[in-house]
Amino acid sequence: MDRKIALITGSAKGLGKMTALTLAGQGCDIALNYMNSHEEAIHLQSRIEKMGVRCIVVQADISLEADIDRLVDEVEQQLGGIDILVNNAGPFIRERRLFADYERAEIMSLMQGNLIGAMLLDHRVLPHMRQQKWGRIIHFGFGHAAESRSWPHRAVYAAAKVGLVSFTKTLAVEEAENAITVNMICPGDIRGDNKEKRIADVLHLVDEETPRGRPGSGEDISRVISYLCHSDSDFITGNIMDISGGLDPIRPYIKG
Repeated sequence: MDRKIALITGSAKGLGKMTALTLAGQGCDIALNYMNSHEEAIHLQSRIEKMGVRCIVVQADISLEADIDRLVDEVEQQLGGIDILVNNAGPFIRERRLFADYERAEIMSLMQGNLIGAMLLDHRVLPHMRQQKWGRIIHFGFGHAAESRSWPHRAVYAAAKVGLVSFTKTLAVEEAENAITVNMICPGDIRGDNKEKRIADVLHLVDEETPRGRPGSGEDISRVISYLCHSDSDFITGNIMDISGGLDPIRPYIKG
């Protein structure tokens, strides 16, 4: 993947950071995106540049249309057309609450950030990918998103991501003739610092909730993304992939 240009949204920390490091290790030039984590993004940029590839940092909120246009414009001006797009960023409200208790502004933010923003980013990068007859688009979902199950207390987030499931499958079919693949990664419950760890760092740890018996790591996710981005992975498209160690974190009921 030497000199392919990859944009990873929400890549200053966590799974986005691990994805950026993994793709840089494969020879990709990297566009980092952040909303608030400026210092972390600058530090990561320096680390990636030492790997011998180009790296830029662009602040943008992917829930805002104007920011999306500015983000893509800056990447194209500084690096060139985007070959790989990883839609990692997306707002999430950790507080558990019923749908009726959400504010309207929160509903709009969750839908814009997790569904509309990804669609608009895809729309912006498609012309370049179509022109060169090559592209890789990765969306992020949640465990078992493809089953469209109920997820009490997460109604808006779940609706946005399940909508993205359908969009992923549809876009994959529409763009297959242009050698553009579109897939969704659905991480398991990868917690805290483990999002930035390698598999070797967590192999000795025990997670009794996960059937595999160990916690997940950022590398568990980034290595799959890297594989999907290879040229010889062109037959893999329209897939919704759970990477969870067998864990099903969703409980489709409300405890009394």
